[in-house]
Amino acid sequence: MFNIKSLLEKTKGDRWIWIIIILLSMISIMAVYSATGTLAYKRGESVETFLLTRHVIFVLLGIVMIYISHLLDYKYYAGISKLLMIITIPLLIYTLLFGAQVIGLTFQTSDLAKLALITFLARTLTKKQENIKDVKKAFVPIIFWVCAVTVLIAIANMSTAMMLFGVSILLLIIGRISIKQISIVTLAGGILLTMVLLFGPRGETYISRIKSFMHPEKQHSDKTYQSDHSKIALATGGLFGKGPGNSTERNYLPHPYSDFIFSIIVEEYGTIGGFVVMLLYLVLLYRCVRIVTRSPKAFGALLAAGLSFSLTIQAFANMAVSVGLGPVTGVPMPLVSMGGTAMIFTSIAFGIILSVSKDVEAHDAQKEKVIVGEITVMD
Repeated sequence: MFNIKSLLEKTKGDRWIWIIIILLSMISIMAVYSATGTLAYKRGESVETFLLTRHVIFVLLGIVMIYISHLLDYKYYAGISKLLMIITIPLLIYTLLFGAQVIGLTFQTSDLAKLALITFLARTLTKKQENIKDVKKAFVPIIFWVCAVTVLIAIANMSTAMMLFGVSILLLIIGRISIKQISIVTLAGGILLTMVLLFGPRGETYISRIKSFMHPEKQHSDKTYQSDHSKIALATGGLFGKGPGNSTERNYLPHPYSDFIFSIIVEEYGTIGGFVVMLLYLVLLYRCVRIVTRSPKAFGALLAAGLSFSLTIQAFANMAVSVGLGPVTGVPMPLVSMGGTAMIFTSIAFGIILSVSKDVEAHDAQKEKVIVGEITVMD
């Protein structure tokens, strides 16, 4: 018979992060239920029987993935990262050539690539600490993988590539790479991303979005359509919102259940609801920083830092687009927006962070035993 108490006893790691996961999952189900109403109507399908059920299944599957991922000792992810990097590059190339359909399923390879690169960087920086200033042994392998992965992602998704590149730079700083070498990585990455922006297949789309953001008054209304209706949702939400299921802008926003989920949350739950979501991600970042500073191993600290920065930067990028502080990017909100592979890989990232947290707790408990033992001997 299924024993909930036994399951909870096996659940380790930072309790606050577990609470944040549950709260974000509940917010996700409520927001997606409302945001997909128009989409279900257009398709002639029932929200309850298809879209909502599908999303709830992915949310529950995500929680299962968090639980499984957090049980595995985070040190094993160092070895797994090598395999992930070998798989990632061919998958990114396949996606560019043939699209996101893999074996009949829509598979967002950028979600796998983010997890793979961050994990690989944490492993490489840890292994190369003795020769961290060596150009040939440490710098060249790092710059190659960072530039290769981010450029391949940028061709199809510039915003995701730029955020991943930024997280990579943060990891290099934490990993004690010299400022000179970091400057070279930044310059090389900046040049490559600019080339993709100017000459890539989606270059015109990227430039058009930037122009619409910088000079909205000079653009045709169809260019600022999404951002305009997002701002309307925010403005009409007020302090307390219109109430669950009462959004009107979901009828106009192209992707209210993913890219503009924050706008729908604010419209229905008001500024207070938006503040709660923002606060949850800030608390998540704070708890993750505590894990990083207390981690006894460099790999665990770098791994938790990279994944937590990636999740929170993505969340605030989504919010920034909704409130008009950035161009339309198409970046979903982690653990809140509707999505299949995004939900799964986000959940795995949370699980890995909890695995590091579990190790920190075990290390602290061992230290307490040693201190108590020393005090007993002295007595």
